[in-house]
Amino acid sequence: MQDETLTPDDRDFVTALASGLEVIQAFDDSSPRMTLSEVATKTGMNRARARRFLLTLHALGYVRKQQRHFELAPKVLQLGYAFLSANNYRSVIQQYLEDITAEIGESSSLGVLDGDDVMYVARSSAKHRLMAITLSVGTRLPAAYTSMGRVLLAQLSDEALEAYLERVTLEAHTDRSITDVAQLRNCIDQVRQQGYSIVDQELDPGLRSLAVPAFDANGKLLGAINVSTNAARIDFDTLTQSFLPLLQDKVQLIRAHVS
Repeated sequence: MQDETLTPDDRDFVTALASGLEVIQAFDDSSPRMTLSEVATKTGMNRARARRFLLTLHALGYVRKQQRHFELAPKVLQLGYAFLSANNYRSVIQQYLEDITAEIGESSSLGVLDGDDVMYVARSSAKHRLMAITLSVGTRLPAAYTSMGRVLLAQLSDEALEAYLERVTLEAHTDRSITDVAQLRNCIDQVRQQGYSIVDQELDPGLRSLAVPAFDANGKLLGAINVSTNAARIDFDTLTQSFLPLLQDKVQLIRAHVS
């Protein structure tokens, strides 16, 4: 069996499964409880189709129904737990993230590429808050505007990277945000050459971050590890001369201890 990604037109593609997962993903921090009509609108499904998926998920215990409203049930956490259990390296990396925070007083995270987003799968938070949103395990941010995202994009094959650049929509989050695809490609090429990424206030004003890739002992990409800082407090020299060597030391330890 070839290792190829199916498209919705392939006969092996299970549309019902994809739609069910789409319904689950429709619930988020901005829409924790929704009516049938709201779910249908958010997923682009008609009411009858959305109703069938909601009732099926309700029967399976993944969705709760309270009068006209639906919300996710705690059983959904089992899906995330399955991922974490299958990837037992997370506990090892979590300790290194906490060591980073203890040493420099800044937040550190592990992220993986999920579609066109970076998804946080482990995090050690500093006491100070850097963004308007709360970052935690499961948070998704656009790969184009995060240091972890650019590190992970740099690990893609040329073909996969070109496909990403052709479909991505670049939006200005701040006045520093890159909105030109060619410029983004240049940034990713630079990351490939230097082995790390720094993103300066492109996603959120004042947020400056540094990331490096993390591999296991077999050379398999585990994700990207970052340090997030306040631009007014941490300058570029500190990032490159102090924080970068620290991250590089930690990913070497991860490579030595995760197989």
